[in-house]
Amino acid sequence: MVSKYSAGYRGILRELRKSLDPSRKVNPVIRSHFRSIVESARANPTDQALVDIDSTVLFLRSQREHKRLVDRYNPLHDLTEPERIKATANRVGLNLPKLPNPESQ
Repeated sequence: MVSKYSAGYRGILRELRKSLDPSRKVNPVIRSHFRSIVESARANPTDQALVDIDSTVLFLRSQREHKRLVDRYNPLHDLTEPERIKATANRVGLNLPKLPNPESQ
């Protein structure tokens, strides 16, 4: 049987991998930091350590889901201000007027 600590560590690594773009790998410093935390929790087992590991997995999963939902339902969040205004105007069927360029005068 796999220990709860190993399952928690694998859950953390799984969520870290899922949260990144497919072409990137998990930073080794982050991986080693989580590994040292889980190993120290395994050396001194407490119920609170298991709760903390499970909470970390839940937090990482929730962050990933939040990012996915923001990307899906708020597609304008990563645009610049002028691009956002133009996209919003286009969404309601309007075109922005052409603004005079102060450099061309």
